[in-house]
Amino acid sequence: MERQSGKNESEPKLMVSVQAPKVVYKQASSAPVFGLGFIGALVYYWQHATGFGSGVVGLLKALVWPAFLVYECLKALKM
Repeated sequence: MERQSGKNESEPKLMVSVQAPKVVYKQASSAPVFGLGFIGALVYYWQHATGFGSGVVGLLKALVWPAFLVYECLKALKM
C-alpha cells in the first residue's frame, strides 16, 4: 500500500493495488481414452448386432462399457 497525501494532511489517501487471480483451466486427461474406448466398443457391438434392436442395445452398451469392465474386475477379485 502506498500513502498519498491529499490536500489536507489530516486525511491521507490510501491506494491499494489488487491483482486479478490467475485462472487455470484443467481438462480431464482420461477423456480421450474413454472416447477411443467408446468408439472401439461401438464398432465391436455393431459388428455383432443382428438387427436394429440389437444395434441400439449395442450403442447403449458402448456408452456404459466402463461399468461392465469394473463389474467383471470386481467379480474376478471376488469382492
